[in-house]
Amino acid sequence: MDMMSTQPHGVAPIPAMALVGPLDAGRQSTPILRQYLRIAMRWRYLIIGIVLASALLGLIVTLLMTPKYTATTTIEISRESDKVTDFQGVQRDATVADQEFYQTQYGLLQSRSLAERIALQLRLVDDPKFFAMFGEPRYDPAFDKINGRYPASGRPARQREAGMILTKHFSVDPTRLSRLVSLHFVSPDAAFSAKVANAWAENFIQTNLERKVQATSYGRNLLQGQLSEYKQRLDESQRQLVTYASAQQIINLPAQGGSGDGKSTSERSIVADDLATLNTALSQATVDRVQAQARYQQVGRSGASTEALRNQAINNLRQHRAELAAEYQQLMVKFEPGYPAAKAIQSQIDQLDRSISREESRITGSLEADYREALQREQQLQVKVGQLKSGYLDLRRRSIQYNIYQQEVDTNRALYDGLLQRFKEIGVAGGVGVNNISIVDPADAPQKPSSPILLLNLAIAIFGGLVAATVLALALEQIDEAIADPAEVERSLGLPLLGSVPRVEGQTPKEALKDRKSDLVEAYLAVQTTLAFTTEHGVPRSFMVTSTRPTEGKSTTALALATTLARGQRKVILIDGDMRSPSVHQLGGVDHNKGLSNFLTGQDNIAALTFDMDELGFTAMSSGPIPPNAAELLTGKRLALLIERLLETFDHVVIDAPPVMGLADAPLIASRVEGVIFVVESHGIRATLVKTALSRLASAHARVIGGVLTKFDARKAHYGYGYEYGYRYGRDKFDEQVA
Repeated sequence: MDMMSTQPHGVAPIPAMALVGPLDAGRQSTPILRQYLRIAMRWRYLIIGIVLASALLGLIVTLLMTPKYTATTTIEISRESDKVTDFQGVQRDATVADQEFYQTQYGLLQSRSLAERIALQLRLVDDPKFFAMFGEPRYDPAFDKINGRYPASGRPARQREAGMILTKHFSVDPTRLSRLVSLHFVSPDAAFSAKVANAWAENFIQTNLERKVQATSYGRNLLQGQLSEYKQRLDESQRQLVTYASAQQIINLPAQGGSGDGKSTSERSIVADDLATLNTALSQATVDRVQAQARYQQVGRSGASTEALRNQAINNLRQHRAELAAEYQQLMVKFEPGYPAAKAIQSQIDQLDRSISREESRITGSLEADYREALQREQQLQVKVGQLKSGYLDLRRRSIQYNIYQQEVDTNRALYDGLLQRFKEIGVAGGVGVNNISIVDPADAPQKPSSPILLLNLAIAIFGGLVAATVLALALEQIDEAIADPAEVERSLGLPLLGSVPRVEGQTPKEALKDRKSDLVEAYLAVQTTLAFTTEHGVPRSFMVTSTRPTEGKSTTALALATTLARGQRKVILIDGDMRSPSVHQLGGVDHNKGLSNFLTGQDNIAALTFDMDELGFTAMSSGPIPPNAAELLTGKRLALLIERLLETFDHVVIDAPPVMGLADAPLIASRVEGVIFVVESHGIRATLVKTALSRLASAHARVIGGVLTKFDARKAHYGYGYEYGYRYGRDKFDEQVA
């Protein structure tokens, strides 16, 4: 059993208690950290349970969470555009003023239009898997599937929703003091995260270039007017050339050779081109005729030409015939030629011979036709080539003026092309040629999920559980009105603490008091020691012991104090003042046929009303017969007279009074004694009830000396109360000597 410290404490109503006032002040000024530590130790099992439950819940939630993968693309955003054609350009250092530019770029990266553009490019708008991955919106007609597909009418709504989903899972992380920006995209699919992150960077670069193209310079407008003028000149010269060529029936084609820019340097007439083409065709026709004639002459009378030997159909027929012939020879070993199966095979062989003969004849005819066709084509080309030679000589005479017109067209076209090239270069210079954004590191498919992180989630869960447990412990501390430890007697009740008494188990209080080394005796010796400082003459000569309600240990306290005072060589009498539920007579082994109620009703022979408690060394007076109304007996002067007469014989009068709540007996007795000892049961009574009881005593002008905390269990007490040392000190040493 634990034992409290036996240091004395002051009692406010008694001036002598000012001697221990500083100690009370010290208890009232407990550091706040110690108070919190005390609360934590009191509710430690609750806190540990909540923290463990939170950790388990965090583990379960983490295991049930869908893994998320984060893909990262790193890009560089330069403050000034890099001019590709200018090798003397210098990058300007970033300053505070540049933050406006970079914040604008970060905002553009997270714009809705860019997200919707990516959704269209990756075809996410019509992909049910994409919306299923992130959750389709409910009650939206745009997501009602028809034959497993989304309707076309809801495409704008799905595009907005897809953009919102992408933006929600996308984040921008600028690298401090640099031009590098990390683009993160999170999704349950690692490959999809990488694809979206890369698409985001590429589309951002494209939109940046498109914005620059739209902001072209004023020079393009000026060149556009000049282009229109030279275009008219070129068109007029071309019409003049075409008119003359039509009149003279001159048809020219671009030359086969051209300059490096893809433009032809000269033209050639269609007659010359046809002549060259026909001449080439004539040469090829002659070659074809010679080859066809050679193949035709190689055909023998048996039709065994090279083409016949290489013909797949004939070879298949011959192979099939050989197989049938072999099968026929096998039958001839056992049967005659007239055998039905043999006759059937012979019929198939004859049919195959006829098919082979037809195929060889067809090939021979085909070779002859090819030869005659090649010969005819050669003769026709020879006639046509002769005609084109005459036409070409006539065309050269009519092409002199045509060449003059052609030179004028070429001049106008060169001027127009030069202006057009300049017009294009200005557009490139204002847009594509001055890109200031580049991809540094493209995103790769992450190999492991970025969330959930088990250790982080467990840490958060444990921290959250600790916070919740702390809040709950503080709330319960405020709600809980039980007196848990000795310090709360003073802190919560404002009652000076006389001492604390441990819970006695396995034996009766009387048996524990007989053992002078018991924890109970040690505890009440400490209470007696404290009582010695409560008045100028030491322990009050007359005092009563009471409590808020029954079974809090008031009778045990009265018995124990009477015992310890008697063992201190003092004459003590214990009076059972509880005339409604007496108990002292049971300790003495007598009845309560005579006692306090007898004296209060007029009997003056005190000696006849008492009995000796030889085992404990003091005299006792039972409550006497239970009266109809004990309060009426206590309102008279007989109780004060009894105490006065007893003090003539005894050093101390101890009254075991009834509980305060619900009865008027205790306040009446309290007004007749020098002091009141108030018993409070540890973990058994609410502080509000105790305060109410103390208020009733105060209204009767009772002088409450202090409180005794009974049934105290150090294992349930708050942190910082090592009572077991006080109880065991001396006993353990004595036990060691005996052993």
